[in-house]
Amino acid sequence: MYIKEEHKIWLATGDQRVYLEPSMANRHGLIAGATGTGKTVTLKVLAESFSDMGVPVFVADIKGDLSGMCVAGCENKHIRRSIDTMGIKDFQYTSYPVQFWDVYGKQGLPVRTTISEMGPELLARLLGLNETQSGVLRIVFRVADAQNLLLIDLKDLRSMVQYVGDNAKEYKLTYGNISPQSVGAIQRALLSLEDEGGEIFFGEPSLELSDWVEWSEDGRGVMNILECQELFQHPLLYGTFLLWMLSEIYEMLPEAGDLDKPKLAFFFDEAHLLFDDAPKALVEKVEQVVRLIRSKGVSVWFITQNPTDIPDSVLGQIGNRVQHALRAYTPNDQKDLRAAANSFRVNPAFDTEEAIQALGVGEAVLSVLDEDGVPGIVQRANILPPRSSMKAVDGIMLQSVVLASALKEKYMEEEDRESAYEVIQKQRLEEAEAEEKAKEEAEKAAEKRAREKEKTVKKSSGRKKTSVFEKAVSSTANTIGREIGKKIVRGLFDTFLK
Repeated sequence: MYIKEEHKIWLATGDQRVYLEPSMANRHGLIAGATGTGKTVTLKVLAESFSDMGVPVFVADIKGDLSGMCVAGCENKHIRRSIDTMGIKDFQYTSYPVQFWDVYGKQGLPVRTTISEMGPELLARLLGLNETQSGVLRIVFRVADAQNLLLIDLKDLRSMVQYVGDNAKEYKLTYGNISPQSVGAIQRALLSLEDEGGEIFFGEPSLELSDWVEWSEDGRGVMNILECQELFQHPLLYGTFLLWMLSEIYEMLPEAGDLDKPKLAFFFDEAHLLFDDAPKALVEKVEQVVRLIRSKGVSVWFITQNPTDIPDSVLGQIGNRVQHALRAYTPNDQKDLRAAANSFRVNPAFDTEEAIQALGVGEAVLSVLDEDGVPGIVQRANILPPRSSMKAVDGIMLQSVVLASALKEKYMEEEDRESAYEVIQKQRLEEAEAEEKAKEEAEKAAEKRAREKEKTVKKSSGRKKTSVFEKAVSSTANTIGREIGKKIVRGLFDTFLK
C-alpha cells in the first residue's frame, strides 16, 4: 500500500513494518514461493501500490485471477483479521484503472507484433532452430532488408524463406551456404508455430508499448493485464513474447538516470519460462537488458516458484526479494532451500532456512533496499491485503471494460497491407506470365517455320507428273530425233569430204 505522506510502499508487517523505497524499485525484484503460498497477493499489493503512486503497470495473468483488479474488493474475515493485526488505518477497498490485453483477442484487446520487430534471434528460439538453421534465418532477414521487403506475418516469412531457398545459388557468395535441408526445417517449424496459434500473434496493427504508459483521470497508473490462460498453454510462445516485450521497452524508453519512482513496472509470472531451453547468447542478452533497463526507469519483477529458476547472472541484478514458503522433501529441494536462504542478509533473530519452511499462507521472509541501495537484513512478516477484488470478474464485466477502451478502434481490427508475401506472389505471377508469353511466342514461331517449310516443299514439287504413255511417246520421239540428227550430220560431213 502506497503511503503518500512517507512516499513509500508499505508492503508487509512483522516485528516492524517493511517499506519499499520507490527510488529503489528499479533495482528490480523477485517474488518466489511454492504454489498456494501467497505470491499472487504480494504481486497485487505491489501492483496496486505502483498504480497509486502514478506508475503504469504491466502484469501477466496466467491463472485469470488478476482481472478482479478492475473492481473493488469486499470484506471477509481473513482480510479483516489482517487489517486489525497490522494496525492498518483508513483501509479502503477500491477498483483500479485496467486495460485488458490478449494475444488471441478473446479476453482483451489483441496484441500483435510483426516478424521484423520480433527479429531473427527471438524467432529462432521460438522456432527451436539449431545454429545452422538460425544462420539461414538471419540471411532471410538480410535479404528482405536489402530488397525492402516487409516481413509482417507468418505468410511473409514463409514466402521469404522459400524465395531465398529458390535463389540460394545467387546469394551463396554474398551470405554463405543456404542448404535445402535448413530451408525445409524452417518451413516445418513455421507450420508448427502456426498450429499453435502463432499466426494470430504476428500481424498489424502491431502493439505500440507507449500505449501502456497511461494514467487515469485521478493520476493513477493504468494496469495493463495480459490474459495468459490460453497463451500459457504454449510456454515457448509465452516466454518469447515476454522477452520481446522487455527488449522493446528497453529500445523505446530514453535514458532517465536515478528517479524518485519508476516510469513503468513489469511483473513476469512463471518467469522460468523466459529462460527454459534458452541459448546462452539469449540469456546473456536478457541479463544485459535487465542490468541496463533500470537506468531507463523500469522496475522488473520476476515471479516464480523457486529462485533457482532464474539464472544467477540475472538473479544478481535483483535487489528486492520476497520469499514465500518452500518445501524441502528431496535432496534437491533442500539444496534449493539453502540457496534461497543464503541469498538474504542474516537476521540474528531467527534461522532463515527454517523460517522459509515454516511460513504460512500470506507470510514471507523479505529484504528490500534502503534509500542508499543497501539490502536490509531479512525480515519475517505478513504481506498486506490487496484493496481490489481477489476474484476474477465474469466475461460480461471483462468485455465491458474492453469495449470501453479508448484503444479499441486502434487495435481491434486487423490490417493486411502489401508486404513480402504480396510482392513475391506478384513477382512470381509476372514471371509465370512472362514465361507463358515466351512459350506462346515460341510456339507461334515454330508454327510459322513449319508453314514456310511446307510452302517451300510444295513449290519444289510443283511440275506436272508424266504418265507412262507420255513417257513412252517422249522416249520414241527422242530416239527418232537422234537418228535424223545423225543422218543430217553425216550428210554434211559427206558433203565436206566430197
